[in-house]
Order: sequence, then C-alpha cells, then structure tokens
Amino acid sequence: MATPVPKKRPKIGIALGSGVARGWAHLGVLRGLARHGIQPDVIAGTSIGAMVGGAHLSARSPQLEVWARALTKLKVISFLDIKLGGGGVIGGSRLVAEMERNFGDLAIENLSAPFTAVAADLATGHEVWLNSGRLVDALRASFALPGVFPPVRVGDRWLVDGALVNPVPVSVCRAMGAEIIIAVNLHADIIGKARVPGKTYQAVAGFDLLTELEAAGSEDKSWRLDSFITRMFGRQPDAPSMFGVMVSALNIVQDRLSRSRLAGEPPDVAINPRVGHIGLLEFHRAAEVIDEGEAAVERAMPDIKDALTVFGYIRQH
Repeated sequence: MATPVPKKRPKIGIALGSGVARGWAHLGVLRGLARHGIQPDVIAGTSIGAMVGGAHLSARSPQLEVWARALTKLKVISFLDIKLGGGGVIGGSRLVAEMERNFGDLAIENLSAPFTAVAADLATGHEVWLNSGRLVDALRASFALPGVFPPVRVGDRWLVDGALVNPVPVSVCRAMGAEIIIAVNLHADIIGKARVPGKTYQAVAGFDLLTELEAAGSEDKSWRLDSFITRMFGRQPDAPSMFGVMVSALNIVQDRLSRSRLAGEPPDVAINPRVGHIGLLEFHRAAEVIDEGEAAVERAMPDIKDALTVFGYIRQH
C-alpha cells in the first residue's frame, strides 16, 4: 500500500474571545498551541482577545505576560484613572500610555500575520472589523467597555467593545480565509459562578473595588473618593453596586451572545478554559488564568488532531 503523501497544512485561524481579566487565558492558549507546533495563519480578536492577539503577532506577548503576572490589586487600581464626565467612568489614559510605550505607532499591516480586531459602532450597532491602521487605536476600540471606558473615535465612527456584537469572532476568521478555525471561548462555564452559595453577593468584578480604591487613595493623596465614586463603587451587604451591575450586565450579554453565535457559526475546534470563577476585573490572578489556558489546550488537542486529519494533513515529527 502506498504511503499517504502529506498534504499542505490547512490555513489555521484562531478566534480569541472577550472576557476582560479572563482573557489572560489566551496567553496560555497560544503558548500551548505553539508547543504542539500549531501557529495561527490569521487571528481575530475581540476585546482582551484583540489585545493578546495583537501582542502575539507583534512578538510582544512575552512582555505582556511578564507585565500581567506582575499585577497586584493596587497596580490594577493604578491604571483605573477615575474620570467624572465623558463616555466612561474610567478615562483609560494610563492604560493607553502603557500601550503606546509597548506598541508605539505599529500598524496592523506590519504584524507577522493578518489580524482583525472586532469593535461595535456606537451609533448603528454594526459590527466593525479593524484590520488596518494603528494597532493601538484598534485595540482601544475593541476593549472600550460601554460606561466603563469612553468610546474611541476611528475615522468618522465612535466605537465600543466588540463583545456587544461578536464575543468570539469565528465568522471573522472564516472571512479571513481560515480553513480550520480554533475558537477560544471564555464564557463556557460562566453562569452561576458569580454567587457563592452561603455567602453574600459577590460582584462579578471579583473583589470589592471601593475598598481597593480607598486603599489606593490612602497612598496617593492627589485624589480622593467623592460621594459620586462612593455611590458608583460601593454596595450594600448582599447587594450589587452600580458598577457591579454594569459589569455583570456586560457579562450576561457576552455569555448569551456567545452561545447564540457559536451555535450558528461553530468553530472546527473549541477551546474552553475553565475561568468562570475569575472575576472580570481580577487581572491580578494572571498566573492561574494563563496556566488554565495551557491546560485547556491539552484537553482540546485530540479534537485539534482530528480536525487536521479530516483535512488530510499529516504532521511530520
């Protein structure tokens, strides 16, 4: 019997979904895939997925991971510059400055592979695919959570978080010509994790943000907590804060929309990191989230190998 002739590897697309702090799992996923010799030919990302995807294709994911692993609660708070007035309660200028320092004026066209960041048009609700221009501008638009970060003007449009329209951008990878699509869904085990039985309400943010703000304020005398911030971030026992309601509402939208779109536009392989217990703002838990991303790849490898086999591709060792 003749030995099968190895076929050319199919074009692989990776769809990196939204999920705020849970998105650190994408760093582990990309590293886990690379360990198995799987590199994406195209990447589409929404919100934090866009951030990690852009860092990966600009060869800056190692620096991003070092930065993420070094985050503490107070360091997270230091990037949340409260802004009373405007399109969001957090100005984002400190975070943007950090992004500018790392990405500068790097253009999407100069990344190592085709890349698209997903955002939403604030006026029309249309899904917007950002695949050219400054990478920083595309990333800012893709993670501009409504009410939290201000919308970002790109061209003649005001754009907000792409999680409102396409939390796991499988369709974008398909349009970019991917033959095999691996989707990373950070919402697979979300429902029910925000409340711990027998305990008081725990906002999906993951920790009492007002307490952390007060701690930060005690160290930085240049600002203070006024009554508006106290009302925004404070909460009664066993009840959510205004900010907690905003973040939880976005979580519900992402979860329900992810289920709907993945049912209608299923990927060839789904990687589902188990991160439902991670609060949306618990960026300081990067180490365990990254590790879970790698573990999720190992659980999905049989499906990935099956997908490659269907396409007749035989990896050479």
